[in-house]
Amino acid sequence: MRVHLVTMPWQPLDLPSLQIGLLHSLLTRTRPCDEVHEFHGSLRWAEFLLERTDGLLRPADHAEVGSDSIFDGLGDWVFSGVLYADPDWGVARLDAYAERRGVPVDKAHAMRVHAADFISRSASEILDEDPDVVGFTSTFMQNVASLALAAELKRRRPGLTVVFGGSNCDGPMGHALHRNHPFVDHVVRGEGEYAFPALLAHLDAGTPPVDVPGLCWWDGGTSRANEEARRTVAPRDIASPDYDIWQAELDASPVAEYVRPKLVVEGARGCWWGEKHHCTFCGLNGSAMAFRAKPGEQLWAEVDRLVRRHRILDVVTVDNIIDMAYFTDFLPLAADSGWDLLMHYEVKSNLNTDQLALLARSGAVHIQPGIESLGNRVLGLMDKGVTGSRNVRTLRECADRSLTCTWNYLYGFPGETADDYDPIVDQFPALVHLQPPGGAFRIQLERFSPHFADPALGFAERTPAEMYGHVYDLPEEELANLVYLFDTPPRGIGGRTEDRLARAVADWRAGHAGSTLLMEPGADGGLLVHDRRHGWPARTHRLGGWEAAAFRHLEHGRSGPALRRLLTEEGRPVPPERLTEWLGEGVSLGLLFFDGRSYVSLPLRNAPVRTVAVTDGAGAGAGAGADTGAVAR
Repeated sequence: MRVHLVTMPWQPLDLPSLQIGLLHSLLTRTRPCDEVHEFHGSLRWAEFLLERTDGLLRPADHAEVGSDSIFDGLGDWVFSGVLYADPDWGVARLDAYAERRGVPVDKAHAMRVHAADFISRSASEILDEDPDVVGFTSTFMQNVASLALAAELKRRRPGLTVVFGGSNCDGPMGHALHRNHPFVDHVVRGEGEYAFPALLAHLDAGTPPVDVPGLCWWDGGTSRANEEARRTVAPRDIASPDYDIWQAELDASPVAEYVRPKLVVEGARGCWWGEKHHCTFCGLNGSAMAFRAKPGEQLWAEVDRLVRRHRILDVVTVDNIIDMAYFTDFLPLAADSGWDLLMHYEVKSNLNTDQLALLARSGAVHIQPGIESLGNRVLGLMDKGVTGSRNVRTLRECADRSLTCTWNYLYGFPGETADDYDPIVDQFPALVHLQPPGGAFRIQLERFSPHFADPALGFAERTPAEMYGHVYDLPEEELANLVYLFDTPPRGIGGRTEDRLARAVADWRAGHAGSTLLMEPGADGGLLVHDRRHGWPARTHRLGGWEAAAFRHLEHGRSGPALRRLLTEEGRPVPPERLTEWLGEGVSLGLLFFDGRSYVSLPLRNAPVRTVAVTDGAGAGAGAGADTGAVAR
């Protein structure tokens, strides 16, 4: 059997498709007689735009319309006119949407005029290989481009078998995609390692796939949806991805000069925190929350093989959360390897000092710790299991180790009030030397999240997100099953508090680059704190005696009573009223952060090494399993 695996725009250009890499390895192992081809449509699309526009539309524009616009649907809209065989379809709707929301759409318009020719050329290239089965992987804004190409393939060769899979096909989304698009023969809902080979076996035998868990298939003119799988894929059955074809095609591509390629690896699936405390806004993992991880030695062998084979040191892990066992096996192996790795990892925000130090030593330069807020009550509404002071400590310790820490400030949780924000926002100027959030964003309702599953949590009224109106020509009842994002009446803060939060985050971002707050040992066991933060007078604070001892204790975060007990145990008793006064002074001077329960010191011990974020024309945004949380976490 000849199987063609396809990943369409908007897969990030600097990343191979993990899904295609895994499926290729899987078929090589389970069906060695099959002939497997790959079509990297996102790369082809970037090449096509460069050629057709004489270099006016470049890979950076690909990222802007694709990865950076997933909440406005621009990437899907570019191909919707092809899907519906009408170049004017959705144009007026998008323009009205863009005007209301202030969304720039010039580049999306410039791309759309080339979409039909691209789909036609892509269909010809794939059919030239004479495939029996074409399998599409679809995540985020890959649906419409994939559907448009699938429709063209079936129009030209009706006997071809078209299969869809990926996170856009999970749960009810997969059945809605199937029943509304008759040219899609099968949809694999959930993980594909067991289901896809089983489907191919049925195609070989010419038998109906009634026993393939989660599969959608046509029974005459009726769309059937088999019961979804009750077991998850075991780590031993998750292949090491094959990126050879991607590497060869990128190396030969004119797009190569615009991107810095990275490798994508997967150590774990699911979320061990979510199994116990599913963050209320998060819809990631869909129907496969159960946490599973490869042994650290196996993951390191995979990373080592890929790095040696492809000679690429940038490694992106797509795990939603790091397996804590990796601090005893995988990360030490990476640290001792001698490779000058640049790793990207998602972690929980309450890692301790030694764990963050090991991450830095192993080559992690970028982490995504899911901080999301610095206010205790809002973090409780999220069910994050961490405090504001602990999150600030994580920001400080990341800066101390020159770890880039990506996070967004989320709001809009049912039950939150201005009182949950004002005391925290008051302290933002003191944090200007720490990694700022990417922005302040109101959460959007995500399918599979607790907010979605339980309307009693505050989002009983919901409709498919407005952007889908210029993406799909489907009735609302079908959209409600097909899409991932939903609009709801706003909850939580608004008005003055919302505006103040947004301005404070913008000020933090603007003042960060030149700001430092450094601590060093002084005379007689004291401390010197050198303040060179934006918006603060340049000065040096000198701390001695019990004040220096207290300040050192506060590096780990302490409540006032706990700090006083520690000082007393050390033979440094301080009257409660004096300690309270001193803590208040520390907050007013911007040397301490207070979340309402505990204090944490803000100075770094090491001057941070800061680099300007590289936007290499591809972006690492929404593809290959990137965690988007509520708003591109």
